[in-house]
Amino acid sequence: MGMSMNRRMLLRGMGTAITLPWLEALAPDAAAATMARTNRAAFLFIPNGVHKPDWAPQGSGMKAILPNMLEPLNPLRKHLSVISGLNQDNARALGDGPGDHARSSATFLTGVHPYKTGGANLSAGVSVDQIAAQAMQQNTKFGSLELGCDPGLTSGNCDSGYSCAYSANISWRSPETPMAKEISPRRVFDRLFARGPRGESDAARAERLHTRRSVLDFVKRDANLLRRTVGVADRARLDNYLDGVRDLERRVDRAARTPDRTPPIADMALPEGVPADYREHLRLMHEMIILAWQADLTRVVSFMWANEGSGRRFPHLGIHEGHHHLSHHGGDASMIQQIRDINRFQMEELAWFLKRLGETPDGPGGTLLDNSMVLFGGAIGDGNRHNHDDLPIVLAGHGAGTLQPSMHVQAAKDTPLCNLFLSMLDRLGAGQPRFGDSTGRLTGI
Repeated sequence: MGMSMNRRMLLRGMGTAITLPWLEALAPDAAAATMARTNRAAFLFIPNGVHKPDWAPQGSGMKAILPNMLEPLNPLRKHLSVISGLNQDNARALGDGPGDHARSSATFLTGVHPYKTGGANLSAGVSVDQIAAQAMQQNTKFGSLELGCDPGLTSGNCDSGYSCAYSANISWRSPETPMAKEISPRRVFDRLFARGPRGESDAARAERLHTRRSVLDFVKRDANLLRRTVGVADRARLDNYLDGVRDLERRVDRAARTPDRTPPIADMALPEGVPADYREHLRLMHEMIILAWQADLTRVVSFMWANEGSGRRFPHLGIHEGHHHLSHHGGDASMIQQIRDINRFQMEELAWFLKRLGETPDGPGGTLLDNSMVLFGGAIGDGNRHNHDDLPIVLAGHGAGTLQPSMHVQAAKDTPLCNLFLSMLDRLGAGQPRFGDSTGRLTGI
């Protein structure tokens, strides 16, 4: 019995549908294979700046020497650029007084100075990820994914008169409305892979998910039929992909059942389904990005590793004081060392994600790292100084052949971060004449 083929085929069964990754059988000729090379973008945000004296590489270009903090990135040096000299001028006070943390997150992907309010009259700007999503959404099931590890907030006063909506969101679909982010790996997995039948009631969905049968159980017949239809190489790709889905599903279930003994942030209980282990939380979310990109479910992702001003503790590093408190070290050697340890951990997790992208096939002869752009950083430079210039920015990936990583790119002092965003939008087919406070395209990438 044969199966009809299309470029993004689904495995279906019992109300569940799993989109397949690229297979030769779905792109049998050279023209289709060329079309399969698709560029993607992820925007990863960290709060509270970094310990900037330990950040900057020595020298420029591919011969640059990485400091200890960035050393975990060394095996990936041919795939990334640390970009120095970028700023977000609109994260500065500009007459609005305190509130650097809220302005950092609100401005990071928008380049727009947020209106200072603790109420509902928010005003920021449309973020770069949403500009890209609007241009690309007709090609995928989801225009974009918004992920986080801390709850999304839309009200309350979190930073010197600024709404919590500014501190807890980096993705904005309009100047007044942030995109709701998802922090539960279980809910992200279900959204991607456990779609119910049309018209399914809430009660029926709850019962179906309560049984927690693997999504692969529902599509087994289609999967077995496809295996008999495609060639050896495609069978290997299909099996590796489905093994990855099942492994992630097991990890999500296991994490959801792990009791929370030490809340990572004082007085904050974890929502249901959120892992107590922060490293596992980060890695589960990064695996979601990988699977979503493999199946071309979306091409644009934003991921807040933590809300701006986060007081998260890191007990697995032996750090029991809050991140925000430690960032205001005032020169205290013990606090500085703990910030160094946090920043080093962040680089280890970024390296882990990039390595996984580089191990994941995508199209004929390429990987997800070849066909993506991953921007990592924030809009506070040094956490102790609260400055918004010379930001800690890493750009990784080859952008489907449009990026030429060079390890260390030294931009002119006070070059707008939005110049980089403008250049990224060009590479995503979403070019704009201006973005935020841009003054032109960033060159050298």
